[in-house]
Amino acid sequence: MAREEHRVGYGLPALLAIGVHLLVVGLSMLSLVPSARTEPPSAAVVQATLVSTETATDQAQRAQEARARAAARQQAEAEAAREAERQAQEVEARQAQEQAAREAAEAESQRQAAEEARVEAQRRAEEAERQARLREEQAAEQEAERQRQAEEQRRREEEAERQRQAEEQRRREEEAERQRQAEEQRRREEEAERQRQAEEQRRREEAARRAAEAAGGSLDSLIASEQEAIANARQATEAANGFQALVRRAVEQAWIIPPGSVDGLEATLALNLLPTGELVGVSVVRGSGDAGFDRSALQAVERAAPFREMRQLPAAAQSQFRQFNLRFRPGDIR
Repeated sequence: MAREEHRVGYGLPALLAIGVHLLVVGLSMLSLVPSARTEPPSAAVVQATLVSTETATDQAQRAQEARARAAARQQAEAEAAREAERQAQEVEARQAQEQAAREAAEAESQRQAAEEARVEAQRRAEEAERQARLREEQAAEQEAERQRQAEEQRRREEEAERQRQAEEQRRREEEAERQRQAEEQRRREEEAERQRQAEEQRRREEAARRAAEAAGGSLDSLIASEQEAIANARQATEAANGFQALVRRAVEQAWIIPPGSVDGLEATLALNLLPTGELVGVSVVRGSGDAGFDRSALQAVERAAPFREMRQLPAAAQSQFRQFNLRFRPGDIR
């Protein structure tokens, strides 16, 4: 853009110089033009005579005038050239000043732009440093929060573990209490069974004694009857024990213990049988607290029935096993 302005500035002085030269040349030409005034023919003859007579006098004057005019013309041309050169120099000086001012303005603009760029770079560096500090603070806060959550999680897990251990201890104590009560119940049932058998033995012996007395037999016959009754009772007891062991084995073979059953579970079932050993019904007398465990015991009895061996029992033993209880414990069916 500066080069374009410089070319326009030099063109104007050149045009002015050319115009001045043309003006000087025009004035010179006008001074050399002869007068347009016409003379009559007679005067021309006379004039010619006069000229011929005045040539020697006027030629020097005219030559001197011509030289003066030429010198004036050269001086005017020189003056015009000097003026044009002066004006051109002034124009060039103004253009140089304007160019210097433009360059100074451009340099100032560049300096200001550089200063602004420096300030912007400094601002960006400060902003980047502030963002870095902020990220570090956030990272520290996040790490502190993560550690706090980890500590809280550890406390919750420890509390859960304490509660689990306490629950496990309580369950073991309950299981031990349940086993103690089951064992106590089993002992009471066995004691009741022994008392029932003793009472049954006593009744049989009393019946045999009364029968012997009613028949009026001798002491020998009474003793024989007593011995026979004792032998029958022993035989019936042995048969009953054998039948009970048979039922126990059959049920054990048919029993499918549910997976995950807790040790110490116990369920007591009541069996109703016909003299032929057919199962009339089975029910839970005392549950274990585990519905799946109780259901598996019921299904074991149903699968093991009928118990045909009951037909081989004496009548007294059959009546004893028409209805009886069977206790279910894993590995110990009674």
